Amino acid sequence: MQRDEFLQQLWLDYVHLHPDLGALDLWVNAPAAEYLALVTLNQGPFSTETLLPTLGHFGYRRAGQYAMADRGVLVTCLSPADNGAWLLLVELQPGTLTREPRRRLESLVGDAHPADCKGQNLLCRGRPWPMPDWATYRMLHQAHPLAAWLAALGPRLHHVGFDCERLGGSLAQVDHDLRQAGLVGNADRRHGIFPISPLLDYRYYPACTRRIAFADGDEHRVALGGLAIVQRCINGERERAAELLLPRHTRCEVA
Repeated sequence: MQRDEFLQQLWLDYVHLHPDLGALDLWVNAPAAEYLALVTLNQGPFSTETLLPTLGHFGYRRAGQYAMADRGVLVTCLSPADNGAWLLLVELQPGTLTREPRRRLESLVGDAHPADCKGQNLLCRGRPWPMPDWATYRMLHQAHPLAAWLAALGPRLHHVGFDCERLGGSLAQVDHDLRQAGLVGNADRRHGIFPISPLLDYRYYPACTRRIAFADGDEHRVALGGLAIVQRCINGERERAAELLLPRHTRCEVA
C-alpha cells in the first residue's frame, strides 16, 4: 500500500460513516485537510508505537507527543513529507479506566481475529473485534467516551480538521456556510477529544448520530465523530496550523 491509497481508504471509510459530511459541496474544490485525527488504543498491534513503522513507510515522521492525563490519552503528531494533512494519533490508555470497564474493553480487543490484527490498513478497515452489547457500550461510555467509541467502531479516523486559510475564507465565513448546511459548531476548546491551543480559533461540528446494531441485535443512535475548522489568532506564523493545534504545556518527551 502506498500513501495515497492509505489516505484514500481513510477518507472513504470516513465518508461511509458520515454521509452527511461527505455530501458537503464545501470541500469539493478544497485543498487537502489540515489534519486527520485518528483514535486508537495502547494495546497490541493498534498501539501508536506499533503503528509508527507503517506510517513511517508512508512518509510520516513523529513531530511531537502530548500527554493529557486528565483525558487518559497520549497524542502523537505526525508530519507528512509534503504539504499534505498531518496525522494526529489519539491513543487511549486503557490503564486509566477503572477495573471493570478496562476488563470489558481489553476482552473485546483480545477477541479480534488474528487476520484482522496485521497489515498496513489497521486504521481504515473498521472494527476488528466483535460488536459489544448495548450495556457494555453504556458502561464504557460512562467510564470514557473514547473507550465506547473504540469498542463500537474500532481504531479509525474520528474527525477531519480544516484550516480556514487553506479553504480561502475566514472562520466566520466557513462557520456560516456550515450552519447553512445544518451543522452547528462548538467553540469550546476543551469540547473535543483533545484540548486546543489558544493560538487558534476553533469550531468542532459533530456529525449526525447514526443508528447502529449492537451485539444483541438492538439498534441505538450514537455519535460517530465529525469535523473541525481552525484559524490562526495571529497572522504571520510560519508553522502550519496543525503544529499549533495542541497546548504547549501538554507536550512531553517520551524516552
